[in-house]
Amino acid sequence: MIAYLIVACEVLFWVFVIGGLAARYILGAKRLSTFLLICTPLIDLVLLIAAFMDLRSGATATMAHGIAAVYIGVSLAYGHRMIRWADERFAYRFADGQRPKKLYGREHARHERTGWMMHLISWIVGNALLLFMIWYVGDPSRTIVLNSVIRVWAIVLAIDFVISFSYTLWPRKQKSTA
Repeated sequence: MIAYLIVACEVLFWVFVIGGLAARYILGAKRLSTFLLICTPLIDLVLLIAAFMDLRSGATATMAHGIAAVYIGVSLAYGHRMIRWADERFAYRFADGQRPKKLYGREHARHERTGWMMHLISWIVGNALLLFMIWYVGDPSRTIVLNSVIRVWAIVLAIDFVISFSYTLWPRKQKSTA
């Protein structure tokens, strides 16, 4: 059940984002756009409440519960950036906005480091939720999978660190047009 809810929340997130941007740039309805974009965090709240209610009812934590915490951490840390990314593309396509530019050199390296810092924030938030779930259930045999999620996510965070900070040493270069 939680796995389906995660998928539904991800789909709803993008429905609200695209709906909000379409309302702004295609329909010219700024209030509706603002309302739809403000609703995106409510989707995370629904997922969080559902996950805790499921665990409270005696369910054994599954990978889906762990992914719910990861999803919420990522959504909170990256949500604004994802919406801004989509907004730039909508503005370019539908409102004569500037073409999103590709980043190179120091600017790209800074962007990658910032992305990693956001990943770190999502990791902290997600792990706080995971640890709270473990404490909340109070039965290590029912939450063992959540410890696995914490360990795997730490490895992913470390790999992302190496990749993101490698651009500081070896910046992305613009392809020459010869």
